Amino acid sequence: MTNAIASLADNECYLALKARDARFDGCFFTGVTSTGIYCRPVCSVRTPKRENCRFFRHAAQAELVGFRPCLRCRPELAPHSVVWSIQDASYMLAHQAARLLDQPEGWSDATPSVNKLAARLGVSDRHVRRIFEAHFGVSPLQYLQTRRLHTAKQLLADTNLPITQVALMSGFASLRRFNASFVAHYQLNPSKLRRQGADRGGNGNGTTVRLGYRPPYDVAALLYFFSQRCIKAIEFIAADAERPGIARTFRVESEGKVHAGWLHASFDEARSQLVLCVSDSLREVLPLVICRVRALFDLDADPTAINSVLHNAFPAGDGLRVPGALDGYELAVRAVLGQQITVAAARTLAQRLVDRFGEPISTPWDQLTHLFPVSAVLAAASGDALGQLGIVKQRQAAIVGLARAVTEKRLQLHGAADVNATVATLKALPGIGDWTAQYIAMRALRWPDAFPAADVALQKALGVQHLKNPAKHAEQASLAWKPWRSYAVIRTWSGKLAADLVASPNTVELTTSCGSPARQSARKKSNKSMQLF
Repeated sequence: MTNAIASLADNECYLALKARDARFDGCFFTGVTSTGIYCRPVCSVRTPKRENCRFFRHAAQAELVGFRPCLRCRPELAPHSVVWSIQDASYMLAHQAARLLDQPEGWSDATPSVNKLAARLGVSDRHVRRIFEAHFGVSPLQYLQTRRLHTAKQLLADTNLPITQVALMSGFASLRRFNASFVAHYQLNPSKLRRQGADRGGNGNGTTVRLGYRPPYDVAALLYFFSQRCIKAIEFIAADAERPGIARTFRVESEGKVHAGWLHASFDEARSQLVLCVSDSLREVLPLVICRVRALFDLDADPTAINSVLHNAFPAGDGLRVPGALDGYELAVRAVLGQQITVAAARTLAQRLVDRFGEPISTPWDQLTHLFPVSAVLAAASGDALGQLGIVKQRQAAIVGLARAVTEKRLQLHGAADVNATVATLKALPGIGDWTAQYIAMRALRWPDAFPAADVALQKALGVQHLKNPAKHAEQASLAWKPWRSYAVIRTWSGKLAADLVASPNTVELTTSCGSPARQSARKKSNKSMQLF
C-alpha cells in the first residue's frame, strides 16, 4: 500500500467504491457484512450500504475474517499491490517478502515456506512473521494461501484443466488439501466455479483470461516502444483500433521442463483490462505465463504512488509504464546487441540472430514462425558465426558469456532474483557495464529504482552533464526520484519532461524512443550514443 492509500479513511474508500474508481483496483477490498462477500472497488453490483462495508488493504485480510471472494468482479483479476519505500526498513522487508511470495519463478526448487523465505531475506523466521503481520495483518502463510486460492479460482473459471492439475499448478501439495482449503475459505466445491460459456482452451484456439490494471495507462506509448524493437518472426504489433495489442512466441521453463508456445495480448481500455490468449501448449504453466505477462506490461504498477513522486518533474507522463520482458535472458541479449548503436541497427542484428539461430514453431499467424534462440545455442556459438551476422567481437564475448551464465544457472533474470547480486554478476561478465546492467534490472528484474547514471539524457535532464564525473552527480541528483527512478528514466526517454527541460530542443537529447508516433517530431535530434534494444 502507498502512504496515500494506507491513510485513506473508510469513508474515502466508500467514495472510491461508489465511483467504481479503477485507480484503486487492488489497493483495497470491500467486505459486505450482509452477504459475507468481498469485492474489488470496480465491482459492477449495486453499491452496498455504508454500514454494511468493511475495508481491507489485502484480500488475505478479508478472507481471514471469513469473507468469500465475489464471483462477479473476481478479486483474483485485480492488479497486485506493488509498493516500495526508502525509509522504513521493516516496511521494505515485509514488502520484499510479499514480492517473493508473489513470484512463482523464485521457488522453482521447492514450495516456499517461512523458513526458506527468511533464509532468502537473511533474517530469522520469527522476524519475518512479526514484520509481515505488522504490515499486512496476516501471516506469510495466510497471504500465500490466498494467492494460491486466487490462482486456482482463475484457472477453474477460465480453463478446463483437471481439478487435480489446477491444485498442483496453484501450489497445493495434494488434491485433498486443495479441496479442504477451498471449501473452508469459499464454502464452495471447486467444480462449482466452472463458468458456463468460458473460452477454456484445449481446442487449439488457446485459453483466454483477463488481467486487470490501474489507470491511467498510456497504451499507445507502450506499444510504440515495443513496435520500435519488434523482431519479425517472433513478435508483431496488432494494429487494431479498438483492441490494440501484441502477439509473440516464447518459452517457459518450469520444473526442468520447457514449454514453448504463443500468446496474444490486447487492451480493453474501457474496462482497464488486458485480454490474454495463450496457446494450449502453455496451459500447464498458465500461472507462470500470467506472472510474466503482468511484468511485460507492468500491470501491477500503482500510478498514484509513482505520480506522487514524479508528477512535478514529469507532468505529462502519468500514464507511462516501464516495459518489461517475457524472458529476461532474451531481453539481456537484446540489450547487449543494442549497445552504442541505434535501435534500428540493433533490431537488424537481432533479426539476423533469430533467422540464424532461432527455432521454428507453428502458430495461427503467418508473422510468427520462430522462437528466440535458447541460451545453450548461443553459449556454443562460434565467433565466426556471430561475426557473420555483423556482431563485433566485444558483443560476441558478451553474448556468449551471458548465455553460458544463464545455461549454467549462475544467472537468474526474473522478478524474484536478488537485484544487487544479479547486477554484480552481470557487471562481472565481459562487455557488460553498469549502464546495461541497470537497464536489465529495470526491465527484466522489474526493479522500480534502477538508474543508469551514465545515460546522457538523464544527465542533461538533471543538469549535470557539464560537471566533472556527471554520472556520480546524476546519481546524487536522482535521489529525489527514489524509489521510482525506473519510471523517471522512461519518462525522460519519452520526452515527457517539465517545461523548463524541454523549452529548447538543444537542452535535452533523448537516448531511446518511447511514446506514440504523434510525439516523435520532438525527438528528431535524439542522442544515439547509449540506445538499448
